Amino acid sequence: MSLLVVGLSHRSAPVSVLERASLNADAKAKLLHDTLAAEPAAEATVLATCNRIELYADVDKFHAGVSELSTLLAQHSGVALEELTPYLYVHYEDRAVHHLFSVACGLDSMVVGEGQILGQIKDALALGQELHTAGRLINDLFQQALRVGKRAHSETGIDRAGQSLVTFGLEQLAVHLPVREWAVGKRALVLGAGSMSSLAAATLARVGFAEIAVANRTAERAERLAEILVASGTGVAARAVAMSAAADELTRVDVVVSCTGATGLVLTADDVAAAVSRGSAAHTSAGPDDRGSDPDPAPQTPAGLSVAGAGPELVDAGVVARLVAAADGGRRRLADAGAVRVLAAVPEGDGCPVGDGRAAIAGVDASSLELHGTWADQGEAAAQRQPRRGVRAQIDGVAVRLALLDLAMPRDIDAAVHRIPGVRLVDIESLAEASADAPMAADVDAVRGIVTEEVAAFGAAQRAAHITPTVVALRAMAAEVVAMEVARLDGRVPDLDERQRAEVTQTVRRVVDKLLHAPTVRVKQLASEPGGAGYAEALRELFDLDPQTVASVSRADAADQNDDSGRAS
Repeated sequence: MSLLVVGLSHRSAPVSVLERASLNADAKAKLLHDTLAAEPAAEATVLATCNRIELYADVDKFHAGVSELSTLLAQHSGVALEELTPYLYVHYEDRAVHHLFSVACGLDSMVVGEGQILGQIKDALALGQELHTAGRLINDLFQQALRVGKRAHSETGIDRAGQSLVTFGLEQLAVHLPVREWAVGKRALVLGAGSMSSLAAATLARVGFAEIAVANRTAERAERLAEILVASGTGVAARAVAMSAAADELTRVDVVVSCTGATGLVLTADDVAAAVSRGSAAHTSAGPDDRGSDPDPAPQTPAGLSVAGAGPELVDAGVVARLVAAADGGRRRLADAGAVRVLAAVPEGDGCPVGDGRAAIAGVDASSLELHGTWADQGEAAAQRQPRRGVRAQIDGVAVRLALLDLAMPRDIDAAVHRIPGVRLVDIESLAEASADAPMAADVDAVRGIVTEEVAAFGAAQRAAHITPTVVALRAMAAEVVAMEVARLDGRVPDLDERQRAEVTQTVRRVVDKLLHAPTVRVKQLASEPGGAGYAEALRELFDLDPQTVASVSRADAADQNDDSGRAS
């Protein structure tokens, strides 16, 4: 086994780099085909999510493999190699197996213990199988990773070590209140109708949102998701709206959750600023609504924008527009109360690949959607433990008029909206920062133990499997020798009847089997241990086995396993 992993993730690279390096479906396919065309790689697949891009390959040369895979990642991601290299990490052989198993268990996720990564690993395996780039090693590795991940979730409480991305994001929006208490009576807009957006909508309904509007470029999908939400039994009122009307919907909702497959921004800072302005003006003219009011509201600008600590000074909406224009002009840093964000143009990409955010939901019933989002409840216990405070979430003394949760990669919502008073934005980058300080549950240690155990078992199985073709070739050679000697005996003793000939043949076979049994069993045991790769070569040399025979056995075995894997998937 010469497994090599080259990649980058939220742990090694800033979100801005991950956004630019995101791969769409065509780029993934071209990357895999080019990887197999490269000399060092025999098989490969790619694991691409919101938070990681990793290329897995079976290579025959380590240094050449690292160089080739790094170059291909840069080429197909569109990020220059010299810029990408500082953020890349490399894992080889057992360390590569350990890395993937840790990823499958949620130990390397932004939110520790999240289970959604298992679906993404399954998708990566399916892609390799579909494109015929996944061979025996990749099939074995990824199928075992899925089993290890499921074992970790079933045998430990790793689910309690972290929270789902959706629930964790909602908790960040709720700030001081438990999510269920904060959500009561609120209205939400969900942008997108794929798997991740469906999960977000189901979570919003389950935690107590009163109304959910769904906007999607394909109206049928939005309508289908709205129907499912209404039928879910949560009591939520749901409706579909046109994506072109999303900006207008901002004036009617309290929370926006977005995860579309768009390659550019879905909501700009101008959209949000205008909505907050119109919404605030409407709120002022209509009086306090059932969502509460602040005893000391911040002063309002003529455009309706609240300004924290501004005193009598008023900020015109043009200021926001100029800030947005400045951000759009290049990679500029805009500081806000000590927080620094890098604003850059968003390149083309595949959108949020979490659970294939563009997947159709046609035919999904309410119970299936609930099952699809059950892991979103795992963080509720932690949310319930938060101190209860009877105040509305505020940002520097300004009440939150609009809360935005952006789960897309590249981002759907302009990062500049965090400059708008009364707007709270939580995105992938801020989630990463918040989860970095989250306490680790004791179950994490148990999962690490499982990973270590499974890595050792996988390595032993692969090393044992490596010698199996040699053992099979040895036994085939022995059977051929038996057949030749029995034929020679027939020539020398032609008077033997069928019963006698069968008895002699069976006796010779038993002798050969007994002579080979102990050595072949022992060599498999030795080969399964670390450093046991040389036993196969020793066996071939000792018995003068034909390398072509051994290779043909290996190819036949791999073809059979690939057929079985394809049927299983």
